[in-house]
Amino acid sequence: MAEIDLTVDLGKLVLNNPVIAASGTFGYGLEYTDFLDLNDLGGFSTKGLSLKPKVGNPVPRVIETSSGMLNSIGLENIGLEAFLSDKLPQLQKFNTRVIVNFFGDTVQQYVDMSSALTKEDSIDALEMNVSCPNVEEGGLQFSSDPVVLNQVVDAVRKVTDKFLIVKLSPNVTDITLLAKAAEDAGADALSVCNTFVGMKVDLESGKPYLANRTGGLSGPAIKPIALNLVYETARAVKIPVIGIGGISNSDDAIEFLMAGAKAVQVGTANFIDPAVTVKIVDGIREWCRKNQISKISDIKFSK
Repeated sequence: MAEIDLTVDLGKLVLNNPVIAASGTFGYGLEYTDFLDLNDLGGFSTKGLSLKPKVGNPVPRVIETSSGMLNSIGLENIGLEAFLSDKLPQLQKFNTRVIVNFFGDTVQQYVDMSSALTKEDSIDALEMNVSCPNVEEGGLQFSSDPVVLNQVVDAVRKVTDKFLIVKLSPNVTDITLLAKAAEDAGADALSVCNTFVGMKVDLESGKPYLANRTGGLSGPAIKPIALNLVYETARAVKIPVIGIGGISNSDDAIEFLMAGAKAVQVGTANFIDPAVTVKIVDGIREWCRKNQISKISDIKFSK
């Protein structure tokens, strides 16, 4: 059988294959070059960036759970200026899609971030993390209200022509309402989904283990729930959906593709095996070969 075509066409963004390393688990990409060739990935999403450096939450802020982990890192990052001067120049030599994940506390901060990032030709796409409190709206998360989400995505859309991905939170009543709001505001794609709010109690102290009390649950534990959210979202919007949540191997990734995702992001599994993303690419290719599928786009969208 001829070589399998793993190319994924998301519209203005074309990936060499459907596997993207997820934000928050892959540093700025450079940290993983000792373990894999970044050129073998469809792309990677950077650690979330803010206008100014952010120190994050107090420790402890990470704890393993049954089939997963809780993190309360608090979006620690080096800030926009350091990323543009120190990290981005080193990424230009790689033939993979560089997706910059970013966030803000106000609509204006999202606009300022996207305006600055849009000026950089070596950035292929932007990913908005909207699971952040809007300080102008009493701390309500941008991802919690369709009207608020529509407003912030619309504001960003007006200042960037980059491929714009909106990363949705699962901690809502109906994710399809948020998906439609982002689509209506001009999002080019949606990544579904971010982590689930969870908690773990320290039996010795009788207090929450994490200093911040709650954290984001990720890993295999969330896969069935995330898979269903991808299924629902893909049927509610016309723009591409990128599936995230507990993907640990190629079988997991193929499930998400069958559920309606056009591509996938791999997160927590990177901590267990730093080369897992390229192994998933290889596994997808082999699965296609065994099932006589010549191109990734032929994987059936389940009804």
